[in-house]
Amino acid sequence: MKIEEEFKIKAYTKVELARLYNPEMAVSGALRTLARWISGNSRLMEELSRLEYNHRNRSFTPRQVKVIVDYLGEP
Repeated sequence: MKIEEEFKIKAYTKVELARLYNPEMAVSGALRTLARWISGNSRLMEELSRLEYNHRNRSFTPRQVKVIVDYLGEP
């Protein structure tokens, strides 16, 4: 039996967050899927841009994670 941990808003690397949303996928697929979800939502992208999000960054700040969770739900 697997005990699931409660999701916490904190800084995550892109790999960590992508794997939380897509645990059954390979890392590259999970990253592509998360990137597609983010870039496909213009309002989410606007909010992340205000928080200095850049697709080349390797991690998300806690504020960026909060915005992502607000739009995508908890992983």
